[in-house]
Amino acid sequence: MATTTDGTLREILMTSPTIAVLGIHREPEKAAFYVPEYLHDEGYRIIGVNPHFQGEEVFGEPVRATLAEIAEPVDLVDVFRRAEQIPEHVEDILAMKPRPRAVWFQLGIRNDEVARILQAAGITVVQNRCTLADHQRLGLGAPARK
Repeated sequence: MATTTDGTLREILMTSPTIAVLGIHREPEKAAFYVPEYLHDEGYRIIGVNPHFQGEEVFGEPVRATLAEIAEPVDLVDVFRRAEQIPEHVEDILAMKPRPRAVWFQLGIRNDEVARILQAAGITVVQNRCTLADHQRLGLGAPARK
């Protein structure tokens, strides 16, 4: 139910310069901080989404409370939420204009029902994988700019 071929992972990572990080965190020891920090350092634009940090600046961008608050196009939604919490974000993801090309559930996160809904809407879904680990493993650099 998830897309995991290296070719698809490479294509997502190299053509997604703007990433919304759902569940971003401020504590450096948490994956929801150090993974987006790595991606930012590699040249990605990171837009954090977490109501607990709304309005705070992370990686040069104000954190939004919800995906609905992001007014500009997002290429990839990188999800750091528990699997059982993901359904509450489906409507926001599907309402994004334009819709993101991909949604990536981080390592340890899998929700096949949400994946089916997003894929039926034409969104590529990656489950149970780490963007940092795959970026490094594939030897990728900065994403292509539009």
